[in-house]
Amino acid sequence: MNTPASRGLGRLLLACALASGLGTNLSACSEDEEPPLVMTQSGALTGTRGAAADVYLGIPYAAPPVGDRRWRAPAAMTSWTGERAAVAMGPHCAQPPSDFGVASVSEDCLYLNVYTPRTAGPHPVMVWIHGGAFYLGQSNAYNPEALVAQGTVVVTLNYRLGALGFLANPALSAEQGGHSGNYGLMDQQAALRWVKANIAAFGGDPANVTLFGESAGGFSVNAHLAAPASRGLFHKAIAMSGAYPFAFGQDTLAASEARGTGLAAEAGCPAPQTAACLRALPVQAVLTAQAKAYPSGPIPTVDGSVLTAPVRDTFASGGQAPVPVMQGTTHDEWRLFVAQAELATGVPVTAETYLPTVTATLGPLVASAAPLYPVAAYANASEALGAIGTDAVFACSGRASARLLSAAGNVVYSYEFNDPAAPQALPGQLSFKSGAAHTSELPYLFTMPGSAALSPAQRGLADTMVRYWTRFARTGNPNEAAATVWPAYTAANDAYLSLAPSVAVTTNFATDHQCAVWTPGV
Repeated sequence: MNTPASRGLGRLLLACALASGLGTNLSACSEDEEPPLVMTQSGALTGTRGAAADVYLGIPYAAPPVGDRRWRAPAAMTSWTGERAAVAMGPHCAQPPSDFGVASVSEDCLYLNVYTPRTAGPHPVMVWIHGGAFYLGQSNAYNPEALVAQGTVVVTLNYRLGALGFLANPALSAEQGGHSGNYGLMDQQAALRWVKANIAAFGGDPANVTLFGESAGGFSVNAHLAAPASRGLFHKAIAMSGAYPFAFGQDTLAASEARGTGLAAEAGCPAPQTAACLRALPVQAVLTAQAKAYPSGPIPTVDGSVLTAPVRDTFASGGQAPVPVMQGTTHDEWRLFVAQAELATGVPVTAETYLPTVTATLGPLVASAAPLYPVAAYANASEALGAIGTDAVFACSGRASARLLSAAGNVVYSYEFNDPAAPQALPGQLSFKSGAAHTSELPYLFTMPGSAALSPAQRGLADTMVRYWTRFARTGNPNEAAATVWPAYTAANDAYLSLAPSVAVTTNFATDHQCAVWTPGV
């Protein structure tokens, strides 16, 4: 029997049994007074009871990666006795201050959060990986109450960031079987193993897990599709704005070790470096040095262990996990980065600075295509810069991912978030409209800054998106009779679902984003 009453009674009896073992007065043990309680493989957890959902925060899923555990695969968490209160977020991983995360020097950060409906399970499970260019962000920025209201258990997690999460270095490789780096991806795998082992206690179905994430979180999803050790840990995947490394490329282990050698020298461990010297570095020294080694954040390395080939190559060869995939981008991705630069400098892009800015920020190869994006064709130079960056980095890489995956047999659903009036992600006055910029879809799925600004029509779009996402998580197919039919993507139909206040199927994505220029032959 698995009814709300029986589950509540079971939790109450377990709480009373634990209380008895701890010498607590049983006469005070009543369902009204007891918080929700579950038993995990590491011990008992008490959470917070809401009207429709129970919430468990700050659950450790691996041992703190501190001291000698720095730059090693995550170790198993030590069990505890009695009840552990899971009522506050754990520390988030070390990072500099930014628009997308609060500064931290904590290495003790491998925590996750579980949000579960109070209705009877088992429920489909959605595991969220946050973005932030692999050096920013934290799980507590995302309240998944709308997703949970659709009958899903949602897990959000922290993982090691920046150099602490992705440093490769010869000294580390020498002690780790010839491989180093990608510790943040290993953390995510450890969290998925925790979910597999424990989520049934929260009403979740360990045989129905959807991995989803945005930006760096979206590429993490793609990486787990390609990673051999991630097989079997999830059953569906949603990669949001997650193929951008297809444009930038992934470092080989040798190239990544060279970056790591330079970073270590910058931080005070000149060659020949030792692992002991690296592990003795203060966290702040690592954060300072990583800005030079990874000016735009690290990208997971082809280390020969976690990732045995570039993710794009794995997709092209059909070596990825054979699971249903949802993937998509936003129509104006790059406008976020144009906005960041303008707000930082106070100087908008002009017709005169347009080409030099494209060259400086996106490189000479991208700048060679600038005549295809003339300033005169846009409202201003900032929007022209946003268009070329969107197409070169995000849009056509995402379409390439969809084409490779569908050709290999994965069922793929492709979307474009296309609300031109989406709330602006960054505070401050801009000289241009941010449009459907990078991250702009997130307030439509999560309760977060920006959600309160949604108009009634945008709230309708948010409800539609939540239903598509959760139906996909439940069945691998986002469709239902009452919604616009979302066809599976194929090379023949090139079909995208345009997510705007008026949802529609489109087939002009490649033309709109000039993908023949950026991903020829794909």
